[in-house]
Amino acid sequence: MSKKTAIINAQIVDPDSGRNELGNLYIDGKIIAHIGTTPPDGFTADQTIDATDQILLPGVIDLSTYLREPGQEFKATIESESYAAVSAGITQLYYMPEPETCIDNMPLANLVLKRGKTEKKARINAIGAITQGLKGEQLTNMGGLKYAGCAAVTNQRQAFANTNTLRMAMDYSATFDLPLFLHPIDHALMGKGCVHQGAISTRVGLPGIPSTSETTAVAQIITLAEELNVSVHLCRLSASGSVELVRTAKQKGLPVTADVAAHQLFLTDFDISCFDPLCHVQPPFRSQRDLDALRNGVADGTIDAICSDHQPHEIDAKLAPFQQTEPGISALETLLPLTMRLVEEGAMPLETAIASITSRAAKTIRDRQGKLQVDLQADFTLYDPNDLWRLSTEKMLSQGKNTPFAGWSFSGRSSRTFVKGECVFIRNDD
Repeated sequence: MSKKTAIINAQIVDPDSGRNELGNLYIDGKIIAHIGTTPPDGFTADQTIDATDQILLPGVIDLSTYLREPGQEFKATIESESYAAVSAGITQLYYMPEPETCIDNMPLANLVLKRGKTEKKARINAIGAITQGLKGEQLTNMGGLKYAGCAAVTNQRQAFANTNTLRMAMDYSATFDLPLFLHPIDHALMGKGCVHQGAISTRVGLPGIPSTSETTAVAQIITLAEELNVSVHLCRLSASGSVELVRTAKQKGLPVTADVAAHQLFLTDFDISCFDPLCHVQPPFRSQRDLDALRNGVADGTIDAICSDHQPHEIDAKLAPFQQTEPGISALETLLPLTMRLVEEGAMPLETAIASITSRAAKTIRDRQGKLQVDLQADFTLYDPNDLWRLSTEKMLSQGKNTPFAGWSFSGRSSRTFVKGECVFIRNDD
């Protein structure tokens, strides 16, 4: 017999159905059996969890994580990062390929997915490479990658050899109905820059990356998508001009979606003034005007999803002059807290914020989860809004401790996380 669990007295928030009410959730094995104030007929709980004063929300779906394994276990492992994920309410991780761990063939895709299943924590989903070795030249066997279980394809932040290669990739991926995740970067305009090009970059003497390195690429991708009549997802927007281009494309009815990294909604180029290598990210932190446009884009639905863009590093990766450090933030454990902070600051309603990391994120990659629905597998987290805590690198569960948010205070975090009906995390610390 399957185990039956009742979560009672929770504030259930499910943006997909519009539900925001006090109630109970009943689990039968892996499946949500019922949502309401009374149990379904014949339901006797083996376990009852009182979630008074807590929010029950769908499991968080993170569209961009670099899990480093295989090949870079000195930075992180699937084991360490999947556990860090469920501690932060994340139930699904989308594994982004990178040159060192490039998912460009079926055996590697199978390996990554198999490793994820052995951990039995967060679900691990693979995003395959568009080109061999992410070199931007020869297209991969996308049909084979889809057969192996890849949920989408991307060329990460690597350049395409030419625009025609990008065009062929868009056409080819559509043949297999594979979501296409593209990072909008004009590498010629980006050059060797490492921070946003503006007054701050001039003052500190670091080479800048103009916003046009992103907006020109966004315009190009949207134009090709319109010509070929294919859907495309734009990854990690950072510039106000990009938000406006996506907004216009959506108003025209084009099948374009977009996401933003959570840290881009809180930090600006001013934060690199003291040469803090923890603020070295790509795309770079831009101006306050850009930050405001990104927040507005999430609030009005122009930007569909918020992701962590989790990039854990070993300590040495950040111990160098700013320009020589490796970009990226260890961000799993701040994705949900930062998203909820947007609500606290009045940037958007609770339902919109939660949707951006659950149902709206799921729709960009055609994932059935991201919502609370009878007969769906029970992926959810209990969020305690009254849990006041401060982020400490010593207590981070991710192997990577590289975060500029160390020392920040937050109100609220996950107390329990369920994946496929099983409780995979219970918070016992202070």
